[in-house]
Amino acid sequence: MNDRPRVAFDLDELLHPAQAFSHPSQVVNDPDLTLNEKRAILASWASDACAIEAAPELRSNANGAPVRFDDIIEALRTLDKQANADRHRRLERRRRIFGSGRGSQSGAALQ
Repeated sequence: MNDRPRVAFDLDELLHPAQAFSHPSQVVNDPDLTLNEKRAILASWASDACAIEAAPELRSNANGAPVRFDDIIEALRTLDKQANADRHRRLERRRRIFGSGRGSQSGAALQ
């Protein structure tokens, strides 16, 4: 049914995305994740980035490099912009499809 190969699901990677992604922008650009999954992963990463000083591994990426909280927040903002653009495109499409039909019916009734 699905042509994509099945990838083993690792709950730990979802709970601690820094173990699976090198940068928050990788989450944003991942085509296999839904918008809500991306938000959940970035929110988890933000929570980890604000972790206590005794757990620095939660504030670094899969390569061990530190991840800036600002980069995570910027990734979340990018997701919001994408979601708003998608909503706007759907609304415009509905207006084109349904708006023109109503106008032509109204005009015909007036003549």
